[in-house]
Amino acid sequence: MKIKSADFVMSNSDVAKCPNEPLPEYAFIGRSNVGKSSLINMLTERKSLAKTSGRPGKTQLINHFKINGNWFLVDLPGYGYARVSKKDKRTFQKYITDYFIKRKQLVSAFVLVDIRHEPQKVDMEFMEYLGENMIPFSIIFTKADKLKPKQMEANVNSYVKELLNGVWEEAPNYFVTSSSKNMGRDELLHYIESINQEFFKEN
Repeated sequence: MKIKSADFVMSNSDVAKCPNEPLPEYAFIGRSNVGKSSLINMLTERKSLAKTSGRPGKTQLINHFKINGNWFLVDLPGYGYARVSKKDKRTFQKYITDYFIKRKQLVSAFVLVDIRHEPQKVDMEFMEYLGENMIPFSIIFTKADKLKPKQMEANVNSYVKELLNGVWEEAPNYFVTSSSKNMGRDELLHYIESINQEFFKEN
């Protein structure tokens, strides 16, 4: 897939006010500081489409970006950031759960995970939530350039093993990426394009 256009459409905190277009949506979510904004900018080849920040937890709204005029990339608030107040955490959680439960245009979620770390409880619980609610998702491992290839492979295998030791009969689909190296970009966009083709066949 070639990204010909990537346009910011809106930010809001009410799922009912999200774009009312029958286009497929892909939601990107993960713990704060996982590299979500950098990944979005890498995928779209736009340096500042999504706002990057040294301060985790900057994304606090549902952000819609229209890609190529025929699908939406949705940037959701991060979860699991300790410095956000308990009140804000509850609000963010409501944004997130409302979106995943109510948004009919959503065709797939992407859960971002920092490849450098051991499986985190909050990530595992969130993926379990998606599975329980029958929401299709894939894992995106970020920051792969920070590790040597053998360590990268070992960490991915460790994560998959942890998933299979839990509630999963088979591991979710996953991608290994590096925003600084453009790693995984083609594979991820090809996957989205394949889903889009099926979506437009059926609609």
